[in-house]
Order: sequence, then structure tokens, then C-alpha cells
Amino acid sequence: MKYAFIDKHRSDFPVKALCRELDISRSVYYASKKAKPSLRSQEDLAMRAEIVRINTLHRWAPGTVKMWHLLRAEGFQCGKHRVRRLRKLENIQTTRIKRFRAIEAKERVQPPAPDLVKRGFKVDAPNTIWVGDMTALRTKAGWLHLAIVLDLYARRVVGWSLNTTQATTLPMAAFNMALAQRKPDAGLIFHSDRGTVYASHDYRDLLHAHGVLPSMSRKGNCYDTQFMMSFGRLPNLTRATIG
Repeated sequence: MKYAFIDKHRSDFPVKALCRELDISRSVYYASKKAKPSLRSQEDLAMRAEIVRINTLHRWAPGTVKMWHLLRAEGFQCGKHRVRRLRKLENIQTTRIKRFRAIEAKERVQPPAPDLVKRGFKVDAPNTIWVGDMTALRTKAGWLHLAIVLDLYARRVVGWSLNTTQATTLPMAAFNMALAQRKPDAGLIFHSDRGTVYASHDYRDLLHAHGVLPSMSRKGNCYDTQFMMSFGRLPNLTRATIG
């Protein structure tokens, strides 16, 4: 601690005066500057780098005990308290995810709509079949949820919505944007997975109000958002929004 104090204030006061006040020898102080880091300090540095790598690989999920097991699997001989101390030095905190409560959701949804598309994703005219899905985006400010609506004819995103919560209002906002831009005729098919937001009474009422036929994929056969994004063109989102 004395040596660190001298390093911090040597630009303001002479080293000789600092050493005299702290009652240490200048020769000892200068010798300490040439000393190599101890073996334990070198091990700590290597372990900290591995903790950061593992933490990023596992998406900020492992706690101290899980991280300890992962480090031991990598060949590091260490204790749990040491792992906790090194995690704290790297300012690492575990990301906690709220569990989905399916029992509550089932009380507010309708039965799945029939599959009117049957994986026939090639269409010959615009505003014939729209598909929708949602995904989560990790940002510096926290998780954001994105809902999109894609017209299968041109593989173009015609509606989207971004928010901090995954509520029924999120895909409804995306669908309303698509309606405002395209103004489709009655008989349009909207296809989605069996998610509770798409099966909710509010979302079904929105579809029926505009003459849109709901369609849902079969169980275990979702039309994935990432697949839609690979074909569709999303609007440019600024770094201020998702950075």
C-alpha cells in the first residue's frame, strides 16, 4: 500500500520526501519497481482473462459456483472464494432471467388458429400472406424486444415495433404499422407461431377487425424470426436506439 501511495503522488512530491514520511528506504522502493509479479499474481491475471471469456461465451449467466466448475474443467486449480474475488475485480454480475409462467398465460389466450399456409411460403402477389415473429436484442441499456411483420411476396418488412417489454401491444404496434403502410384488402392471411401474444384475444380482435385470417404453424414448426430477417429488410435502427 505504501508503494502504491508513492506511485500515485510522486508527480506532486519528491520520492525522497515521501519515503521519509512513510518510513521506508528509497532503495527498497526502487527495488520493488524492478521486481517481477508473483506467481499468484500471474495466475490471477490468467484466470481473470478466462473468467471474462467464459462469462461472454455463456451470455453473462454463470454465477460464482458455476464459474468455479467451468474454470476447474479448464484446468485451473482454485477455490470458490478466489473466483468470487476475481469476478468482483472484473465487475461481473450474473444476468437473471425471469421464468415464463405458462399457467397464467393460458388463461388469456384463444386456441391455436389453423395452419392456412402449410409452409407454402412462396406467393405470387403482395399482401397475400404476412408472417410475424418476435426476438430479443441485448443492448448496453438492457434487453429490447423486437416484433416484425414480413410480406412473403417480396420478403420485405412492412411493420416493426421495438420496446423494453414483450407484451401484446408490441406485435400489435408492428401490425398496425404494416396496415398503415400497405392497406391490404380483406382475406389477407397472417401467419405466426403459437406464442401467447399472437393467440391473445386482443391480437385476434385486431386481425378480425381488418378482415385478416389468422394462421399458426404446427406445434414445434415455428417460422423463426431469424429466418425472416435473413430474407427481409429491416429499417435502420440508430445506435442511440439499440447501442
